[in-house]
Amino acid sequence: MKALILTLLFLLQCAFNLSLHFHPLDPLTPQEINKTSFIVKKSHLGNLIDLTFHYFDLEEPNKTHVLQWLSSKKPPQPPPRRSLVVVRAGGQTHELIIDLTTSKIVSSRLYTGHGFPSFTFIELFKASKLPLTYPPFKKSILDRSLNISEVSCVPFTVGWYGETITRREVKASCFYRDGSVNVFTRPIEGITVTIDVDLMRVVKYSDRFRKPLPDSKDNDFRTKHKPFPFSCNVSDTGFKILGNKIKWANWKFHVGFSARAGVTISTASVLDTRTKRFRRVMYRGHVSETFVPYMDPTYEWYFRTFMDIGEFGFGRSAVNLQPLIDCPQNAAFFDGHVAGPDGTAQRMTNVMCVFEKNGYGASFRHTEINVPGQVITSGEADISLVVRMVATLGNYDYIVDWEFKKNGAIRVGVDLTGVLEVKATSYTSNEQITENVYGTLVAKNTIAVNHDHYMTYYLDLDIDGNRNSLVKAKLKTVRVTDVHNKTSTPRKSYWTVVKETAKTEADGRVRLGSEPVELLIVNPQKMTQIGNTVGYRLIPEHLPVTSLLTDDDYPEIRASYTKYPVWVTAYNRSERWAGGFYSDRSRGDDGLAVWSNRNREIENKDIVMWYNVGFHHIPYQEDFPVMLTLHGGFTLRPSNFFDNDPLIGYTRP
Repeated sequence: MKALILTLLFLLQCAFNLSLHFHPLDPLTPQEINKTSFIVKKSHLGNLIDLTFHYFDLEEPNKTHVLQWLSSKKPPQPPPRRSLVVVRAGGQTHELIIDLTTSKIVSSRLYTGHGFPSFTFIELFKASKLPLTYPPFKKSILDRSLNISEVSCVPFTVGWYGETITRREVKASCFYRDGSVNVFTRPIEGITVTIDVDLMRVVKYSDRFRKPLPDSKDNDFRTKHKPFPFSCNVSDTGFKILGNKIKWANWKFHVGFSARAGVTISTASVLDTRTKRFRRVMYRGHVSETFVPYMDPTYEWYFRTFMDIGEFGFGRSAVNLQPLIDCPQNAAFFDGHVAGPDGTAQRMTNVMCVFEKNGYGASFRHTEINVPGQVITSGEADISLVVRMVATLGNYDYIVDWEFKKNGAIRVGVDLTGVLEVKATSYTSNEQITENVYGTLVAKNTIAVNHDHYMTYYLDLDIDGNRNSLVKAKLKTVRVTDVHNKTSTPRKSYWTVVKETAKTEADGRVRLGSEPVELLIVNPQKMTQIGNTVGYRLIPEHLPVTSLLTDDDYPEIRASYTKYPVWVTAYNRSERWAGGFYSDRSRGDDGLAVWSNRNREIENKDIVMWYNVGFHHIPYQEDFPVMLTLHGGFTLRPSNFFDNDPLIGYTRP
């Protein structure tokens, strides 16, 4: 009897701890993934051939219910846990929603629109091996006097170029290792293998020309130095992790992980030291899509216009973070869970890390010498908390950081590194080039092709609540006139601020750089003590980059959201993926640009800001054989959100 009572007490304690740590936006657990998979396989779809799982995530709960649950001192029944699943079976795409409480399918529909779900890694693996057994390809390799056992093939997505009927295809490009680990630097030029992924067979083969293989000498990307132990544990506060909830200094937020988005930050709130309460800043934030078009229109390259998050998955491409390389000694690590092609839960270890960082600068400082007999200096060190993930998509590595600062700011950064995607050429010197090669000769027989990168961020900001507006604070030059009592000043001009509030989504499409302007998300219902509207402003870290492709070019039709760096749209929980839900072979009839064209009202509404971190990448020799990191990003900074500098009133716990 005593043992039974102790067991019951233990189970009750576990249940209490789980409820204490629970959050409605927690990612699906392995048990929930496996339960969902079991329910789907027991349905009518389980009898269809080739049932594979392509999208598997928590169905976005009703936002109102989530906020009510979080704000209640005695939480009511949590929002229902449901999973959203996309499967392929019998050559068709099916969408299902499963209620995890009742174990029932509450919605099931056949998708018949344009585009396809992301590829599974097993499909890509099989496609990469298919050319190696294809007789025409084997002959091409033999004709080049190469050893097929040293060949690696990589399947690339193909985009859309006006076809009325599309199928799930990839085009494989192949590389010759011959002892080199830097596979992408040794392309076998001239060969393109088109593969039908559903049938898993070659449907078109082309061997148009030959070029000399780039030399493997001096192309090793591995460093010869051992990792240097470093620590960023410099504050006296530390951070607390309760399940997926993190509390640090004056911040509390939720961190999640999914196969498509990777790291997701939710329900971020900052402490107001005057009122001693946490105030809402952001409901959801994550990378929504990437777009990487290469600027080579030739047959072997024109289709390389990747939308990696929708076609492959950012989270699914997340790597196991390496201590002392990716994260410092004081980091805490998180695992992620995704579903495999068969629907079984898969654990991805150490895909996110959290650590305190010393920026080795000052959040503020001042030296005052005007107090008689005194020199007064004061300041605050720049200490922040970083949530990090690294995704490797083919040749590129993306280091994604969400950095929380004690001054109430959120700094979002992405670092691009990895190896360049190159093509083989007969040129060994720049003087020999007499044609457009669409890139830079970075080594003998090696051209790195010009390309773009766009990282589109989804930012559901809830500044002190979810009725917000976009304000454009424009700086305008004003001439001094007689009205200003011109005789009393020699000045002839000054600048002033003219504020415009965006009314509709058309007003929410913003180009930056043509005129001085600051963009703010404000809450018109909330004021500081002296009457300023509370808000946060967007601070880009460099001049925003927008697409230079023509509007009628097919890649631009698919990714027309890259024409503006900033978009603000009305909140809709189904609108999270800038390139549309089905990115592979999409046609531009779904996604951010389409939603924005509905021109819904965005003044004093629940709104979402989207920001494109863009790069026009002209390769240079220093980018070879491994590319030095390129950084981009932005900061969301409080602007009349607090009554004064939050660091002055902040006291360490």
